[in-house]
Amino acid sequence: MQERRRVLIVDDEPSMGRTLAIALGPEFDVEIATSGQAALEILDRDETFEVILCDLMMPGVSGMDVHARLQQDHPELAARMVFMTGGAYTPRARTFLQQVAPRCLQKPFFIDDVRAAVSG
Repeated sequence: MQERRRVLIVDDEPSMGRTLAIALGPEFDVEIATSGQAALEILDRDETFEVILCDLMMPGVSGMDVHARLQQDHPELAARMVFMTGGAYTPRARTFLQQVAPRCLQKPFFIDDVRAAVSG
């Protein structure tokens, strides 16, 4: 039997994390982190996630901060990130999306777009 792929969802809106987990659950093993700091703690002890769906703009540790830390400590995980954003409202976020983030889903998105992002 083939192992199911693992997805970490990082979003400070609990309802978004739960909704994505329900939608992806039939196909993937899903874990949810409700902050960037929680995501880093999970990823420091478990590097087996094939995809990390991460909100770009979160209070405290943002998706950009998560990416920067992973680039430093776990570069293979940084390459597995797919960002979700309702808009890049700061100059830093706009630059980040243009230069660093190759995969990004614009909110609101369709669940088929999420499935394609985590399957690709």
